[in-house]
Amino acid sequence: VQLQASGGGLVQAGDSLRLSCAASGRTFSTYAMGWFRQAPRKEREFVAAISWSGGSTYYADSVKGRFTISRENAKNTAYLQMNSLKPEDTAVYYCALGPSGSARYVPTRIGDYKYWGQGTQVTVSS
Repeated sequence: VQLQASGGGLVQAGDSLRLSCAASGRTFSTYAMGWFRQAPRKEREFVAAISWSGGSTYYADSVKGRFTISRENAKNTAYLQMNSLKPEDTAVYYCALGPSGSARYVPTRIGDYKYWGQGTQVTVSS
C-alpha cells in the first residue's frame, strides 16, 4: 500500500488549506482513514478519522469545528479541509490507512493504523 499526502504549505493565521491523501495498492474503500500530525519536539497526535463508508467521523478537540475529513472512494482519496488555521496547527500532517471494520468504525489510536504516508508540511504564520 502506498499513501501520498499533498496540499501542505505556508499560510497565514485564519487561512484555509485542503490536504489530499491518494492511496494505491489496496482496496481503499474498505478501510478507515485517518489524519495525524507531528509538530517539532512533540509526539505524533490524532487529528481526524473517517470510517470506510464515510458515514462516521471523529475529530480531536483541538480541530473540531475547523477541520473536516472526507473521502471519495471512487478516487481512492481522502481529504482534510482545514479552515481558520492557527499557528498551533503547524506540523507535518500524515495520512494513514486504518483497519477495516463496521461501516461506522472510526479508529483514533496511532497503533490502529498500519500504513502511513510520507507527510506534508503545514506552516501557519501569525
